[in-house]
Amino acid sequence: MEGVKHIVAVASGKGGVGKSTVTVNLALALSAQGYRVGVLDADIYGPSQAQMLGVKEGERPQAAGEDKFFPLEAHGIQAMSMAFLVNTREPMVWRGPMVVGAFQQLLNQTQWDNLDFLLIDMPPGTGDIQLTLSQRVPVSGAVIVTTPQDIALLDARKGIEMFRKVNVPVLGIVENMSTYHCENCGHEAPIFGTGGGERIADEYETQVLGRLPLSLSIRELADSGNPSVISEPDSPVSQTFGEIAKRVASEVDGAAEQGPTISFSE
Repeated sequence: MEGVKHIVAVASGKGGVGKSTVTVNLALALSAQGYRVGVLDADIYGPSQAQMLGVKEGERPQAAGEDKFFPLEAHGIQAMSMAFLVNTREPMVWRGPMVVGAFQQLLNQTQWDNLDFLLIDMPPGTGDIQLTLSQRVPVSGAVIVTTPQDIALLDARKGIEMFRKVNVPVLGIVENMSTYHCENCGHEAPIFGTGGGERIADEYETQVLGRLPLSLSIRELADSGNPSVISEPDSPVSQTFGEIAKRVASEVDGAAEQGPTISFSE
């Protein structure tokens, strides 16, 4: 894609596992490490990146020629979302082809400015948007977000299998809500189970990029438009996002250096 070096999809098999929160903090962590980063919110029905990046309701992108528009900028991140183009209080009552068309417009008509990484906050599931992305642009890799819960892992497996079928490498697993830390007494409890991320990483010969706690502050800061990485840069959570960002960048650079394998058969 013009203006973009690497595209990384952040995906999950199901909703509610914290994929969008991981996406925005990962983007900010990569930016803090000196990369030029953009975020594309591919969830047409339920876009959330506008609020997480603190973009005011009603702020619209500017035109860049006849059929292009500039992304908005927030916290040093270039961003594009359906929330920038419509009234977010109104539901998107669209059929599949309309959703795919809207996604393709966001993807292809945004004038990204010399990005090292474009993170795509995918909708949950393995449907039209995921297939369109893999067919239309070269995706450098995918990050799978899950909780340790067995039910979440069932859907995470489907996400991994889907990316493998379309030849998109899975860079690793982010295990969100790994433990609950009580802010009053300091007690920790693995309320969603333990070892789920490690099991699925071993099963698919990938890695756990990082584990994040179930924390009130992560949710509050994301909802306020000032995510953890910029609000609490020295916190353990932000340091974890920094380590995840380093691993993602390393995996993408390694894949680029290795290049494709070409085989011939009769």
